[in-house]
Amino acid sequence: MAQNFDVVVIGAGPGGYVAAIRCAQLGFKTAVIEREFLGGVCLNVGCIPSKAMIAAAHFLHKAQHDAEAMGITFKSIAVDMKKLEGWKQSVCNKMSSGVGQLLKGNGITVLMGEAEFKSSKELSVKSKSGTESVSAKWFILATGSRPIEIPGFKFDETDVLSSTGALALQQIPKKVVVIGGGYIGLEISSYLAKLGSEVTVVEATGSVLNGVVDPECAQVVSRKLTKAGIKVLLNAKAKSQKKSGTTLEITIDNNGKTETLKADKLLVTVGRRPNSDQGNLKAAGLQIDERGFVKVDAQRRTNIPNIFAIGDICGQPMLAHKASHEGVLVAEVISGKNRVFDAKSVPAVVFTDPEIAAAGLMESEAKAKGYEITVGKFPFAANGRATALMETDGFVKIIADAKTNIILGVHIVGPEASNLISEAVLAIEMGARVEDLALTIHPHPTLGETMMEAAEATLGHAIHVIQKPLARSKEVAAHS
Repeated sequence: MAQNFDVVVIGAGPGGYVAAIRCAQLGFKTAVIEREFLGGVCLNVGCIPSKAMIAAAHFLHKAQHDAEAMGITFKSIAVDMKKLEGWKQSVCNKMSSGVGQLLKGNGITVLMGEAEFKSSKELSVKSKSGTESVSAKWFILATGSRPIEIPGFKFDETDVLSSTGALALQQIPKKVVVIGGGYIGLEISSYLAKLGSEVTVVEATGSVLNGVVDPECAQVVSRKLTKAGIKVLLNAKAKSQKKSGTTLEITIDNNGKTETLKADKLLVTVGRRPNSDQGNLKAAGLQIDERGFVKVDAQRRTNIPNIFAIGDICGQPMLAHKASHEGVLVAEVISGKNRVFDAKSVPAVVFTDPEIAAAGLMESEAKAKGYEITVGKFPFAANGRATALMETDGFVKIIADAKTNIILGVHIVGPEASNLISEAVLAIEMGARVEDLALTIHPHPTLGETMMEAAEATLGHAIHVIQKPLARSKEVAAHS
């Protein structure tokens, strides 16, 4: 006998478990199927563990480089990598356990196993205890993505690492070569360098974070990478690798010249691919595009009316918070609510040093859409809180429509950019004008003041940076 539910969610990552909880809240008999761990990649081998390691490395760096200037001296500082890895894992376990409690508290059935479609209305779930059938009126596909593996660089998670292996190291490697200068590669490079590894990044294009973030923001991070001792090879491509004794030898094409790099570990971070080749999606009749993404409409419904897809498997941006938003949306669509995915902005964050966060359009994108733009910037070096934190690299940039002053994009590179960007997202979603941010009183002394001052800079009258004087308006002239 098949188990029968109203809704079955396949995958318990940040999209799947959120979708399941919202479905249960709306009164549906709900099950979620997960093959590895509750919370998915994000909570267990991605977002959460990487931020835990980045936080630890940042703490170490501050103690080593900034504490003495503040008058604080340490007799000795040492890193116990096994203990650090254990602490990181405890954070992941706590988060994953929390998801389990949430699912249980909402009366959701959790099935641990590998799901495959038998038809558009039935699945088989293979687990350690055997195989069972599961049927439902609606299915939500939330099976995520995995690291891209390139020919000749097969992951073994011992020598050739994906992000998963790089976040489970038992000792600090002396030398690391990182293939890929995208956000994952640079985040891991930054934390390993702070822990003491000698890091070389091999990037095929002419800049790190190419096309991912505002170019000026990328430049700030690039300078900080160099200052941190990370060697970045641009316009360079990895060709092959082999092991010689205990050392890895990586052959690269560095601007037309063949070179060999030696390392203890090789990290490959060239992107992620959707898991659409798993789960026997063809049996359900699902359509998949040329990039491997499941085709969906604005309600995240597939070509099969009772099957929805959310998160990484249905397209860019492949971000956890986008998946969670889609999970709630789909649950409400199933319940009959008239909802579509209509976000004006999906914020993106890169947890490098300093952090980068973005919402809305870049300058090039705004111009390509036909906007006449005005741009204002405010540096963290002019902010009292950033100065007290000894973290003054970077700025806040606001891009606005020159005709209406409506905010089109906000780009931040600097301390706590990841936390500051939410104000910008709300502003863009509400169709706010630059004046709305400039006239909003921000508490002092905070990093958040940079948002207000960037807005004032966009209007031409920032207080704490010197700007060229504006031509006096007719109103001012009339009262002179």
